[in-house]
Amino acid sequence: MQTLLKQHDINSEELEILLEAREEGKVKFLLVDVREDMEFNAGHIKGVDMLKPTTQFQQWAHELLTKYKESTLVFTCRTGSRSAQVQNVFMQNGHTNVINHYGGIVTYRGAIER
Repeated sequence: MQTLLKQHDINSEELEILLEAREEGKVKFLLVDVREDMEFNAGHIKGVDMLKPTTQFQQWAHELLTKYKESTLVFTCRTGSRSAQVQNVFMQNGHTNVINHYGGIVTYRGAIER
């Protein structure tokens, strides 16, 4: 499990494994959904810790980057494109523990909340 947290990208199956391990107290990370409110409210991955819409990136990015500089962050979105862009900005600003959930919620087969 720890090796998954060292990767830059994970797929949906790996995210499910990590979420289960987190529930069991084996790993620590924050799952951040970067979709918009309407998308999130239509359904989101069970276990998302926070919603940070990319259209509001300028309002939340600096705070998240500094507050969670030592934490592992996993970014997710609809397909993995927006989350990859957010991941890239965080990496360019020195945050080394950021992971993109590529494939996004459209490929996720785990628990979804509405």
